[in-house]
Amino acid sequence: MTGEEKKRLAVAACRVRMGVIESTHGAKAGHPGGSLSSAELFAYLYNKELRIDPENPKWDGRDRFVLSKGHTAPGLYAALANRGFFPVEDLPTLRHTDSYLQGHPNMNTVPGVDMSTGSLGQGVSAACGMAKGAKLTGRNEIRVYTLLGDGELAEGEVWEAFLFAAHYKLDNLCVIVDLNGLQIDGATKDVMNTAPVNDKMRAFGFELAEINGQDLDAMDAAFEAFHANRGSGKPFAILMTTVKGKGVSFMENNVGWHGKAPNDEEYAVAMRELRAQLSELEG
Repeated sequence: MTGEEKKRLAVAACRVRMGVIESTHGAKAGHPGGSLSSAELFAYLYNKELRIDPENPKWDGRDRFVLSKGHTAPGLYAALANRGFFPVEDLPTLRHTDSYLQGHPNMNTVPGVDMSTGSLGQGVSAACGMAKGAKLTGRNEIRVYTLLGDGELAEGEVWEAFLFAAHYKLDNLCVIVDLNGLQIDGATKDVMNTAPVNDKMRAFGFELAEINGQDLDAMDAAFEAFHANRGSGKPFAILMTTVKGKGVSFMENNVGWHGKAPNDEEYAVAMRELRAQLSELEG
């Protein structure tokens, strides 16, 4: 990855974070913490990795992305808007009664959303079905990606889907897990400890890349490893360690920001910090 490309992706991640704050503040509700921790991932997917067309969101040959941790829709919406699927100006309408941008992704109303999600554990199963469907129909060019939260790993359906992925040799599937260590009730290790996630996923038949999820060079290498894994007959997983609330000082590693919106004063502080980061990146 060139320095210019890395800079472009870092700017995109910052703009995703700004969109998360704009939308959750506008909604007076939502989930900023896990949206912010995945900002680099959203930026990388929608500006480098995915084969997509904002002018033709239902293009049959596109790659698919399923946000299994559907409550982090603010991050996904910000990435889609900044990629041109719909106006950035619509982000503050999040969760409003008459808005198409509801609290969880809806494939029937939001351009670019491939699967309606929200009930944790189910999105990864849908992604497995898409990957299996692509293989059955000979669409080997189609790749399927899904993002899970680490708290979501406590759902049994997740592990059933992992078994399915390995059994059916879904090497066109990339499962990404955001290991930010926090969920709505506290630290994941205290609520339901699923560690060691790496050893368990290897035992379930996955090839792995383990990265710092805020390091774009590491992310680039991980997706290159996924590409190299195609043809192996093994599904691929990227385990990314992140900081929940990354980019906004008072939200970082603070479980209280899992599912609440910034008030006017907090919004002003967050946007001031993010605008300063953007200015530095663009400069």
